[in-house]
Amino acid sequence: MNLVIDIGNTTAKVAIFNDSTLVEVFRCSNQYLDCLPEVLSKFRIRKGILASVINLTQKVIEQLDALSFPLIRLNGETPLPIKNDYRTPETLGSDRLAAVIGANEIYPEKDILVIDAGTAITYDFIDAQGIYRGGNISPGKKMRFKALHEFTSKLPLVDENGARQLIGVDTETAIREGVLSGIEFEMKGYIDFLKSNYPKLLVFLTGGDGFLFETNLKNHIFADNFLVLKGLNRILNYNNGRI
Repeated sequence: MNLVIDIGNTTAKVAIFNDSTLVEVFRCSNQYLDCLPEVLSKFRIRKGILASVINLTQKVIEQLDALSFPLIRLNGETPLPIKNDYRTPETLGSDRLAAVIGANEIYPEKDILVIDAGTAITYDFIDAQGIYRGGNISPGKKMRFKALHEFTSKLPLVDENGARQLIGVDTETAIREGVLSGIEFEMKGYIDFLKSNYPKLLVFLTGGDGFLFETNLKNHIFADNFLVLKGLNRILNYNNGRI
């Protein structure tokens, strides 16, 4: 069994794979990895991989150092099953990289845009030759609502759940629609732009907030909430024999 740990800005996901098959996913604190003891007692693990977009706490470091099997800590020097054209691989978020590697495994030899809607919204492109070309980073949904409130003197912090209409009729609906439709239009703009250059483009949507926007995008979207985990597992399998 493979252990895959993805530590994000908000939470951590711990997954078990049998070769390339996802067996089970656990969610826990990104500060304590409190689900890890249960996972280790439940499965016989041979190797693992860790990816984190935050600095690890001392508690997490101690847990990982105590593991009885080899663990890859994904960084800019980790061998990859694709070519990475990013100019600063050491600064590239592991979640961004893993997501495109996961999508490329599902649909090899295809031009793919991966949209990951989480704390931030990322747009990452891998071409049909398996070359990661780069991508962009944009504020996520909660960040946008919070910024409008904190960087102005009078705008309230609006709940994302509530009445919606395309043209707001009061401050609350204006903010809600401005944020949510703004994200939808942004996503559609990236899709349309890339499709104009890559007509057979495939689009993957992942991340905690991704499924809010899936049904509103008219393009064919492959929604996969475990894309990052699948990509990390592919990297782990690719490095089997190196650890």
